[in-house]
Amino acid sequence: MTKLKIKTGDNVVVLAGDHKGSEGKVMRVITEKNKAIVEGVNMVSKHEKPNTKNPQGGIVKKEAPIHISNLALIDPKSKKATRVGFKMEGDKKVRFSKKSNEVI
Repeated sequence: MTKLKIKTGDNVVVLAGDHKGSEGKVMRVITEKNKAIVEGVNMVSKHEKPNTKNPQGGIVKKEAPIHISNLALIDPKSKKATRVGFKMEGDKKVRFSKKSNEVI
């Protein structure tokens, strides 16, 4: 299993595909498939059977997973896409923005 540089709750921008340039918050990371679900991005229509939560059923819009390679973290300082690095601060391993060298 590989170490992913994007975590749940991060603000990301889409780098490639139909939703290029869209920004959103990571709701869930699927490590087995190297994919992430980003809030409000890559919306698809799904048919849903009637159930207790949705007694009517019908067509529901929901987010589909996007591959991690098509996402970049947004730098908290410059608000632009940045790469992520790891470094040791004391005895703790932290992520940092390669653009502004700021700890995320």
